Amino acid sequence: MSTYRVVYFGTPEYAVPALRALHSDSRFEVALVVTQPDRPAGRGHKLVAPAVKTAAIELALPVYQPESLRTPDARQPLVDANADLFVVAAFGLIFGEKTLAIPRHGAVNLHASLLPAYRGANPIAAAIASGEAVTGISLMQMERGLDSGPIIAARSIEIAPSDTTSSLTEKLAKLGASLLIDEIGGYLDGSITPIPQPPAGVTLARPMRKTDGEIDWQRSAVEIDRHIRAMWPWPRAWSRLGEATVQIHVAHVFAQSFNLAPGEIQVDDRVLVGAGDGAIELARVQFPGKSAIDAASAARGGLFGKATHFEPAPSDREPLVQPLSVADSTNV
Repeated sequence: MSTYRVVYFGTPEYAVPALRALHSDSRFEVALVVTQPDRPAGRGHKLVAPAVKTAAIELALPVYQPESLRTPDARQPLVDANADLFVVAAFGLIFGEKTLAIPRHGAVNLHASLLPAYRGANPIAAAIASGEAVTGISLMQMERGLDSGPIIAARSIEIAPSDTTSSLTEKLAKLGASLLIDEIGGYLDGSITPIPQPPAGVTLARPMRKTDGEIDWQRSAVEIDRHIRAMWPWPRAWSRLGEATVQIHVAHVFAQSFNLAPGEIQVDDRVLVGAGDGAIELARVQFPGKSAIDAASAARGGLFGKATHFEPAPSDREPLVQPLSVADSTNV
């Protein structure tokens, strides 16, 4: 049986299960693991290794951490790996034609959406925020466009009503690993022909910013609940209470019709906040300089003070997801 040499590209925890699955499969030899450089993190801004690097070291695999792949020198370790296949999962850099041309069988990507929906940087959060009932993993053949290549295989999963970006990412990471192992052999031996993505239904999930976490209380309680779950663990949902910025870690739809104005706070044995339609019950919050606490305890401790309303969010925010025309989708 042939053994395929693989260079694996990935950075966050989402990419770890597929790396482990490839390493444990006798059909593949992981010749090199490529990941982002260590980055400062936390209050101390200490350098932290990507999750994929940590896993690769544990598996005794060689690691390469380039800042980019734009120069011949930067690409040389990829050439030296003599790869049959590049496998990519949330690596963090877009490949140019010279990089894509290196492996004998091309490059494949495990993208965390059912393409062509939610191409781009944040498909998991975008699917939750948009109210999708189902999402999934697409194993696609990479080309120069952003997540625009032909589909080798896809697998779907339901989004639970309690799913956050964190919990759904963990589920999709495991699903992606099994999809890769089950289907990549057919791609390599030619028994699976990748299918071009349909031109209709193409959407782009842009990179998220800290400001995206701010809650728009004019939206319905159902939409706000989805927003809070989509923003966890980053950038976290938040709202301004006077001069303080309060993080909303966990909340629930209390009622889809309720007599509170958007952003209005009602405190009794629970903390309710009015929405454009209905009300949200706050479950876990974090005030500046404080640890996270259940909302009722925060109210009893006087953290909400005499405030009666959360501040409104700006009305001109850029949407997380935008539709793309056929022409735009091939040039992103």
